[in-house]
Amino acid sequence: MRIARFVAQGDPTYGVVELAEDSGPNPDTVAVVSGDPLAGPVHYTGERLPLADVRLVAPVIPRSKVIGIGRNYAAHAAELGNELPDAPIIFSKPNTSVIGPGEPIVYPVETSDLHYEGELAVVIGRICRRVPVERAAEVIFGYTVANDVTCRDLQASDGQWTRAKGFDSFCPLGPWIATHLEIDEAGRLDIETTLNGEVVQAANTSLMVRGVAELVAYVSSFTTLLPGDVILTGTPAGVGPMQPGDRVGVTIAGIGTLTNVVVAEDA
Repeated sequence: MRIARFVAQGDPTYGVVELAEDSGPNPDTVAVVSGDPLAGPVHYTGERLPLADVRLVAPVIPRSKVIGIGRNYAAHAAELGNELPDAPIIFSKPNTSVIGPGEPIVYPVETSDLHYEGELAVVIGRICRRVPVERAAEVIFGYTVANDVTCRDLQASDGQWTRAKGFDSFCPLGPWIATHLEIDEAGRLDIETTLNGEVVQAANTSLMVRGVAELVAYVSSFTTLLPGDVILTGTPAGVGPMQPGDRVGVTIAGIGTLTNVVVAEDA
């Protein structure tokens, strides 16, 4: 199931995306549901809308936090001249950094080296603390696509990553949440990032140093996770700079494609 958050008219609404690739000759549609599926039970309203006629927004606005994992692909650590850490490197992004598909990534005046980082994102579905690795699947609502936008120069100069990764618009998520993937499937998905149509990252989530279950267990060992919290699982090799006017797309097999355009802050 693919859970989307969209605007047709008025406030954002949730729905189940029904793709033609799954349902034969039928057009892509979104079946509207009542309420917030991350907050409680929902039901179909009976209304269906063409997917092309709605505007997708971020499928989740984390109620409390986005937790990122650094250097979780060996080749990415190597390309930046870093050793693999003995334990996961943790950072956070404020929920004000979250934007949805099609929304602009704003290039701040404080940086001159803005990078894309395509990633698999885990959406938490229930309150949990100290989750055992073998029970991690029980607390996951689903998976979405993320771009962990980073000011590489500020990351180096600050000595910690909060500002470099925390500007408004620095956490694109979308296009929807895939709830149908099993946790072992999430660990073997092709991931690809394009910049202006050119492939710049191509890998598989099986190359993560620490898999989804281990990351959920580790993060929940020091902080209570709430429904809607997001864990970014790290980026593969191939990161690089973006400029205003660039179009960046991140595709994860079995989930979908997240696309955003970079704009200058004073545009």
